[in-house]
Amino acid sequence: MTDSAPDRVVVLAHEKFPERAKTATGVLKYADYDVVAVLDREHAGTYTTDHRSDLPSVPIVASMADAPKADALLIGIAPIGGGFEESWRPDVRTAIERGCDVVAGLHYFLSDDEEFAALADEHGVALRDVRKPDPDLTVAEGRSAEVDAEVVLTVGTDCSVGKMTVALELTAAARNRGIDAGFVPTGQTGIMIAGWGHPIDRVISDFTAGAVEEMILSAGEEHDVLFVEGQGSIVHPAYSAVTCGILHGAMPDSMVLCHTAGREAIHGYESFSLPPLAEYVDLYEQLAAPVHEGTVTAGALNTADLGADAEARTALDDYAAEIDAPATDVVRFDAGELLDPILGVE
Repeated sequence: MTDSAPDRVVVLAHEKFPERAKTATGVLKYADYDVVAVLDREHAGTYTTDHRSDLPSVPIVASMADAPKADALLIGIAPIGGGFEESWRPDVRTAIERGCDVVAGLHYFLSDDEEFAALADEHGVALRDVRKPDPDLTVAEGRSAEVDAEVVLTVGTDCSVGKMTVALELTAAARNRGIDAGFVPTGQTGIMIAGWGHPIDRVISDFTAGAVEEMILSAGEEHDVLFVEGQGSIVHPAYSAVTCGILHGAMPDSMVLCHTAGREAIHGYESFSLPPLAEYVDLYEQLAAPVHEGTVTAGALNTADLGADAEARTALDDYAAEIDAPATDVVRFDAGELLDPILGVE
């Protein structure tokens, strides 16, 4: 999303809001858009806060035809494989006919869809495929460690454990402390929120580390600390290649290990059990070391499925002990608790 950001936005999240609409909830919580409606035919007539209290209150409607005037429609779902569901087509068509740009983070490019491309041309609107990579990317030169900025990478025990959320919350906590911090987005939701970035899971494998390096070199000139959004997990049977590419391209000085309390198997690949948590620390540090030594200096635990704060604190104590590093839930508690260990402040 290198073009100017839209002001009034409708977010599509049909039958997935909120649990399976990570892009929608991320945009609602962190982007600077005025979200005027969420499309979800299953929850029409309710508000976003009826389903998640930490989100801004936005009406949920059944279709684009029921939405208020807007500048853009954002596809707020990124299913496994990044495909386009034909049930969304009427809403996209209506949005274009109403003069809205359409922003999507799918592997299916709307700009390559003959119907949408013709309609967009007719109505003078843009189709913004944020997962379409820059054609000028190239291989890494191994230069990310040259930046003066401290580079912090969120890494995970699995996919969908909150790596983007942790990076964003840490960026905000650092800025609140007066630290010049920048967020480096590597996925479609982060790009929609930040308005820039490279969609690493769509980049040619040989260029993955180079794409991350290009962002580090650029952002490192502007900030003192960079919080890099991680992807996947080094043990994930499908996404480990992206994880490794980001790790070597970013050359992080420190890493934050992200995990979801109670998770024991790979999300969506439940026949694969998660290794013991302590093993992740060794895996990430040993894999990083030949390129640039980086240390797991903190842990972030998603305790959303736990009830009382006391139960969450117990889980955090156990997690911190297992990975031998301080840990917190950056949403439930204070992300700032992790800044000193991450930045090496005694």
